[in-house]
Order: sequence, then structure tokens, then C-alpha cells
Amino acid sequence: MPKIKTHKGTAKVIKKRKNDIVIGKAGGLHNTGSKAQKFNRSHRKGSNLSKADQNRLKNII
Repeated sequence: MPKIKTHKGTAKVIKKRKNDIVIGKAGGLHNTGSKAQKFNRSHRKGSNLSKADQNRLKNII
């Protein structure tokens, strides 16, 4: 049976941790000088995926 290939686009966006999967928030990488400081701080941390999405993406990454 052939190996399942990693989806490289998804792997660049998602970080796999011990028990959960973390995904970054959109809009926090460019033009940050004109955005509010509160917005920039809140977008440094990622957000956890739901259990349903974790099970769906487990085989991709």
C-alpha cells in the first residue's frame, strides 16, 4: 500500500503539538504598523482547532 503524502500547504499553516493542533490567525503577518496594537498582540498566539477538525486533518499532516 502506498504512503500517504503530506499536504505541504496545510503543514506550513498548522503546528502539531502533543495533544492538539494549533493554527495561526489570519491577517497578522503584514502591514502591522497600521493595525491596532491589541490586534497585533492577539494574533501572535495561535488558536486551537476543534476536535472534529483535528480528526479530519490528522492524516494530512
